Amino acid sequence: MADRLDGCGQMEKEKEPGDEFAFCEDYKRFLDCAKTEREAVRALIAELEGDGFVPYDRSKIWRPGDRIYFNQRNKALILAVIGERGLAKGARLAAAHIDSPRLDVKPAPLYAQEGLAFFKTHYYGSLRKYQWAAIPLAIHGCVCLSDGEMVDICIGEKKGEPQFTVSDLLPHLASGFTPRPVDEIITGERLNVVIGSGNRENGGEFLKDEVLRLLKEFYGIEEQDFWSAELCFVPAFGSTDVGIDRSLIGAYGQDDTVCAYPAVQALRGLKIPENTCIVVLADKEETGNGSTTGMDSTYMDDFIEDLAEGEGLKLRHVYAMSRSLSVDASSAYDPNYPEAFDPLNTAYLNKGPILQKYSGLRGKSETADACAEYLGELRTILKQEQIAYQIGEIGKVDCGGGKTISRCLAVRNLQTADLGVPVLSMHAPFEITSKRDIYLLYRGISAFFHTPI
Repeated sequence: MADRLDGCGQMEKEKEPGDEFAFCEDYKRFLDCAKTEREAVRALIAELEGDGFVPYDRSKIWRPGDRIYFNQRNKALILAVIGERGLAKGARLAAAHIDSPRLDVKPAPLYAQEGLAFFKTHYYGSLRKYQWAAIPLAIHGCVCLSDGEMVDICIGEKKGEPQFTVSDLLPHLASGFTPRPVDEIITGERLNVVIGSGNRENGGEFLKDEVLRLLKEFYGIEEQDFWSAELCFVPAFGSTDVGIDRSLIGAYGQDDTVCAYPAVQALRGLKIPENTCIVVLADKEETGNGSTTGMDSTYMDDFIEDLAEGEGLKLRHVYAMSRSLSVDASSAYDPNYPEAFDPLNTAYLNKGPILQKYSGLRGKSETADACAEYLGELRTILKQEQIAYQIGEIGKVDCGGGKTISRCLAVRNLQTADLGVPVLSMHAPFEITSKRDIYLLYRGISAFFHTPI
């Protein structure tokens, strides 16, 4: 491995033994109950209300120390702790996303063929399709019935519940497929999930009718109700420690819960900060930040503008004075695939969060390139608190690349840079992270919030 420089070197401040392990036990519990953005919002609101956070009210005048949240259509969330100086000198803002790659159920999903019933799916986000075959899946989501009633669905997570899967071809018959690229073998249209089987000779329509009968019996769902549903398949397994030393975590959905959770906990730890501190948890990052719950929407602008107007300030002036972090996961160096990484400019597990000047594709397209002055500010904050970190980028220049929500922040004239946890096997159904890196990110965001602008 090439020699490389790491931020703060060996200067990491001593901590109580077990701090990072205790922090990550709570993180694992959150992972297991928040596999979709709706579940994340629901779980966080329940936790935050017990910690003094109240729903945002546009008519109210907020005071230093007030703790508020804004729920954007049950799929995105904004949290804030009002500072001693409010927004007069700008805000400190950390933004993450709470959506992850998955298999979304199509609007007309149900069909039966040769004695098997399937749901057709449309994969969500950038994923390697072959990784989603022959693993146990659970179905999560909600259905809006014709009378407007919302029905929540979660099948496959509890012990004894049925689970689902995408079938794969046995190796004995795969000789005609193996010379082809894996993405040509398991295509998007082959990601059909097995949901039942027939035991009668007239399988087809009988089997489809039987599935519909069960859905009607247990959930009150008719076939046309799928038209107004948000259902998806996610891995049915829970989070777990990885490695004999238990230093790592394996789980689905760590990109970007691994950064969202530390950001929330850092905000919860504030009493009355100097500047108002804000956490934005966005939806739709994995598909380009669109829709009313993604970062390209205006809900963050509307929320901060209301706060600014309450203090006699203009939104554009607040943005210009503010400091922000895009807290998003990045790649971790994988010794099994060294050809994809630049060893001098790649993050490694257990060396702290990665501070990135830019992300993007190939020639830095679709990126936010942080100013040197702002990176200097962030380095000073991390150094003062003796928080180990790394610098780098996602991988070799022409291997591809990745985008984050930093671009969405920068386009609003917010000073921003990426700070996130390195992830091994990113976007796979089972991602791996380091407990030390997660805890150091939490400390880094806490230091960022506590530093006056």
